[in-house]
Amino acid sequence: MPHLVAIDLPGGLPFVDAVRRAWDRGDAVMPIDRRLPAAARSALLESLRPAQLVDADGEHPLEGGHGVEPGDAVVMATSGSTGPPKGVVLTHAAMAASARATAARLDVGPADRWLACLPLAHIGGFSVITKALANDTPLTVLPGFDAAAVEAAARDGATLVSLVATALQRIDPSLFRVIVLGGSRPPAHRPDNCIATYGMTETGSGVVYDGVPLEGVDVRIADDGEVLVRGPMLLRCYRDGTTPVDNEGWLHTDDVGRIVDGRLQVDGRRGDLIVTGGENVWPDTVERALQAHPSVAEVAVAGVADPEWGQRVVAWVVPVAGAPLALAELRAFAAESLPAFMAPKELVVVQSIPRTALGKVARGALSRAHSA
Repeated sequence: MPHLVAIDLPGGLPFVDAVRRAWDRGDAVMPIDRRLPAAARSALLESLRPAQLVDADGEHPLEGGHGVEPGDAVVMATSGSTGPPKGVVLTHAAMAASARATAARLDVGPADRWLACLPLAHIGGFSVITKALANDTPLTVLPGFDAAAVEAAARDGATLVSLVATALQRIDPSLFRVIVLGGSRPPAHRPDNCIATYGMTETGSGVVYDGVPLEGVDVRIADDGEVLVRGPMLLRCYRDGTTPVDNEGWLHTDDVGRIVDGRLQVDGRRGDLIVTGGENVWPDTVERALQAHPSVAEVAVAGVADPEWGQRVVAWVVPVAGAPLALAELRAFAAESLPAFMAPKELVVVQSIPRTALGKVARGALSRAHSA
């Protein structure tokens, strides 16, 4: 039975070579997030049970490893904030389907070069490598995001890059032919060469580009508003053998969305919905409105328990340096574009917003810290 090989290396050619060696043997790989503290790293290895570890000192066998099925390419740990990590099992066929569909949509040609600069332990970073390898597209891999290094790579020939919104703000986007933007919600105004994608680990990277599904991908909205996705790039299963895919091949994403003028619009995760006084409030909607305030540098919105309202809308704000900010002012500003019930009932001024490695707001961490 093929093995699962954990790779604990920084981004670069040695990482890519380790992936190639494992795949040439018929094994699957599991990238390890090198920023994990020791306890979290141990929990990851215990949960997903690789049989081998590749690090700077070479290859090492691990006790208690579980095999994978022939054809499995990667086991990617989910970035969930609670519970043990789930290992999303993606096959070579799924990764190849994703690569082909992406190349067709982006019109990737012989003059193109991919740049990988996002964390390789997340699908947004790792899938850049698979897209390049599957289509024989030249590839540059950086150890992580560094604005100067990213711009230097572009000047050295990189034409395609996958970024998150926070990284986009730190570079000159005109240096690239196409920027694929994933992770957190895209900015309201973005360059013409920047494509907002929708996808998740279970879809093998983005499967909807600027609201339009890639070739071979079907999207529909269930009666309860959940976004369902079907296509050849979906996961085979989780590492424990369970699957979020139903008998008709639809992946249940746990996101809520709508189809507007033929394009998918995602409102947010079902668990993020705030119900205040019987009214539904999506955090993204409030964040977009508050972000336009001249004194707001960053903002995150979540709901916390409230004895009167059920939940109240709370805004965590990083203010622009030296700018005063008061709740009444923020509520008045929100009321200019939103119904009154969506305006935050509480303001928390913070120095930074907790985010995942791909730039998504860690709303659960905000709510838990508030309740502590």
